[in-house]
Amino acid sequence: MPRKSPLVIGHRGAPGYRPEHSRSSYELALAMGVDAVEPDVVATKDGVLIVRHENEISGTTDVALHPEFADRKTTKRVDGQALTGWFTEDFTWAELSTLRGRERLPEVRVSSASFDDSQAILRLRDVLDIVRDGSAEHGREIGVVLEVKHATYFASIGLDLARLIERELRDAGWAEGELPLVIECFESTVLGQLRERGVAASYIYLIEAKGRPYDRLVAEGKQALTYKATVTPQGLDGLVGRVDGISVNKKMLLARGNTIVDDAHARGLQVFTWTCRPENAFLSPEFRGSGGRSEFGDYESEWGVIARQGVDGVFVDHPDLGVAFFRD
Repeated sequence: MPRKSPLVIGHRGAPGYRPEHSRSSYELALAMGVDAVEPDVVATKDGVLIVRHENEISGTTDVALHPEFADRKTTKRVDGQALTGWFTEDFTWAELSTLRGRERLPEVRVSSASFDDSQAILRLRDVLDIVRDGSAEHGREIGVVLEVKHATYFASIGLDLARLIERELRDAGWAEGELPLVIECFESTVLGQLRERGVAASYIYLIEAKGRPYDRLVAEGKQALTYKATVTPQGLDGLVGRVDGISVNKKMLLARGNTIVDDAHARGLQVFTWTCRPENAFLSPEFRGSGGRSEFGDYESEWGVIARQGVDGVFVDHPDLGVAFFRD
């Protein structure tokens, strides 16, 4: 029986070509034919949801060039890791709106870095509007895959992301199921909270190749189920009825003999994977080509291993390559 093509999801837009989470990154992804785009969501001090890879923004904005914010630099522990820099929760939206975005991986993506400091940070609402307008412009329904970042951490400092996200989605007309919406997180607690709040979406549990989810680690300590154990048949049994699927680190699907996709599908769960990138820097060793980290390797062979397993969705940084390869 032939497999259907997976959803091709522009991972933070089209960050292979433009700085991630920028307006031009999202607009380019839509023009290149993606089925959906994926914004990462964090919060400001005044409860505005913005799209950034992390709440620590020294690597993705020009904040270090703003002397008025020099005293905001600090060290915090986020999800158990010490980080030094500037954090979104220490700024109001009005303050963050004065910053400009930067390429997160300038040594690998030199061309994208040429667009540094030219575009403002976006709110979640901005991305929702870009996608709605883009759907009309391109004549096809385009979805949003919203990734909730550091929900347990934000709750610990008085920012309830579930409440903020529900409010934003309802205000923007994205909470009733009229537009394609997926909500994903490495922490299942906030997924359950959003489902209980009646937000109509597909709920996808993000799975790392190692470690434990921070929400369960806080609640259960070392008794918390590891990510690796979560994708065993027994672990998947525990997800049935709680989420609609999983999104796994591609390393797990590239491991020989894995049966993750078949095991999940047997239980009615979807399987997404992240992130399909063509550069040597991100390919498994056997698929790397000659040249440096920024050169393209044999990405089609690596992606073929993933595609043949029948995944339901793939996150890509180069939407044109992803659409050309994965779509029938």
